[in-house]
Amino acid sequence: MLHIIDDEEVIRDSLLWLARSRGIAATAYDSGKTFLASLDNILRLGPQGQCVLLDVRMPDISGIALFDLLSSRGQTQLFPVIFLTGHGDVPMAVDALKRGAFDFFEKPFNDNKLMDRVQEALLSSEQASASAAIHTRLSALSSREREVLDLILEGKMNKVIADKLGISMRTVEVHRAHIFDKMNVKTAVELARLLK
Repeated sequence: MLHIIDDEEVIRDSLLWLARSRGIAATAYDSGKTFLASLDNILRLGPQGQCVLLDVRMPDISGIALFDLLSSRGQTQLFPVIFLTGHGDVPMAVDALKRGAFDFFEKPFNDNKLMDRVQEALLSSEQASASAAIHTRLSALSSREREVLDLILEGKMNKVIADKLGISMRTVEVHRAHIFDKMNVKTAVELARLLK
């Protein structure tokens, strides 16, 4: 989902049209405050590619201040920010990029180049989101389940795992079932693919 944040309605409308012409789902906000008010609902939608097209100069909260807020919350990987400005200068762009912005475009911009970068940001966000989801699932495993997981990934059979850990084969089977359930997979092959 592309989130367009700009206080100029004409810019929002043209960016919405441009995104949709490329098959990119997009929504627009007239201010940083409006976007922040929607952020919890956006996060509830679960893992998906996100990108923020952000105007630098806005009345209520500047694009730079909003970027700093997302950055302080550790959300700029899930929400890569591409700045848009009609008033940008080289030092501002360099500073934004050094602090983790995905890109910086001056108005007027090349439509195709902008949408290409949006698609790259969406892909980057999707990958970061998937990685965070896997990390969350892994953190739900107990230390014993982690030990069993490591041995499963080495291709060890239940009997070998039981002998190596000094537990019964039935206990290994229970741990294996819990691991598959928590990791949302059905087979060891799926598990290996997920964690490659």
